[in-house]
Amino acid sequence: MKHFYLILTLASLVGASVPVSAQISIDEVNAERRNVTFRDRLKSTSVDADYFSLARYKAERAAIRKERNYLELGGGLQGTLTSYNDPWISVSGGDNSIALVATFNLRHIFKKNLFSIETKFNAKLGYNRMKVETQRVGPDGKPMVDESGNKIMDSEGVWFKNQDEFVIWVNPAFEMAKNWTYGSILQFRSQFVNGYKSRSEQEKKHLKSKFMTPGYLDISLGITYKSPQKKFPITVNMSPLALNATFAESDWIRMRQVDGDGKEIKPAYPYGIEDPEKTSKYEGGSSVEIGFDRTFGKTGYLRYITTVFSFYGWITDIGQKNKISDYTKYLEAYDKWADKEDTSVGHDIKDKPRLPIHPTVRWENTLEIKATKYLSTKVSFQLYYNRAQNVDVQTRTLLQVGLTYTFKNKPKP
Repeated sequence: MKHFYLILTLASLVGASVPVSAQISIDEVNAERRNVTFRDRLKSTSVDADYFSLARYKAERAAIRKERNYLELGGGLQGTLTSYNDPWISVSGGDNSIALVATFNLRHIFKKNLFSIETKFNAKLGYNRMKVETQRVGPDGKPMVDESGNKIMDSEGVWFKNQDEFVIWVNPAFEMAKNWTYGSILQFRSQFVNGYKSRSEQEKKHLKSKFMTPGYLDISLGITYKSPQKKFPITVNMSPLALNATFAESDWIRMRQVDGDGKEIKPAYPYGIEDPEKTSKYEGGSSVEIGFDRTFGKTGYLRYITTVFSFYGWITDIGQKNKISDYTKYLEAYDKWADKEDTSVGHDIKDKPRLPIHPTVRWENTLEIKATKYLSTKVSFQLYYNRAQNVDVQTRTLLQVGLTYTFKNKPKP
């Protein structure tokens, strides 16, 4: 093997010292040109690290709903009970009584981009039960008396309504500038059950009100300002165009009234609907609504809510016929119109003298003090002026103590 490596080494040295040459010739070749198309027969599949999660999707949708929606639900039951035994009543007097008031309120706000819609629903229904002394009536239908001619009286507990109202309020609006929106407000008010003259007069002839008698519908178009200050959260709505509708669907209440002896008298038109063929009236004009709702303290132990609404039907007032501004002259003209024997004036409903339309004002106040999460005290005051119903101002004050609860899905916006 060693000799083989030696010979190979010598041959390399000899070859390196001897020159080597070669000649190469290339023939001309004319190849035919062809178009070649490349095809990708493999199917591509994209691979993404993200994947659909149902739990994440539901959580995101819930967060969006919570961001766009604000919900507030509240309800309460207040009542008082007074009870005396017979020895107490015989010595000191007294009357057993029960008073119950149930309340419910809902507020919902939906907001998406520049559009928002706020809905409110408030309801109150209250009854009290007290003893009423009534004269006993015999089988012949006549009041009964004893041998001395004294009336024979019966004492019985009677339930009588002291509160009854529900309000639906809707405000769709678009944002036009910071703290300013334009839109409409729709408000409807009526009551649930029948209302009578007094707790001792609860027959059909004493009926004063019921569902949709009366009923009020207010529709307005305008602009609204909302204060950004949390310490002064006032809202002002100004509507140059507004409509007020009054409904009295019960012909008995609208057309028939009775005097103190229970005798039927002439129609009194208690809600301003004078045409016997109609159950409603409509007035056009302008309205203003001011609202304030603030909670005080870190725990919200004190809350004050006030709302002032005023409507003036100036559009209808311009076209009103037989208008008399002086109240004394109006009464004189009304007596002539009501006297069918007086032929100097017409007696049709179109000839009836009318007073100028006055603005209506409704002012509601509620002060709520929460001792605990479920126990609260409410003081409410309401002022109402409607010339078509009464020439005097109507007021109502109520003090309630009882159980309440309010649910909110997030802090108030």
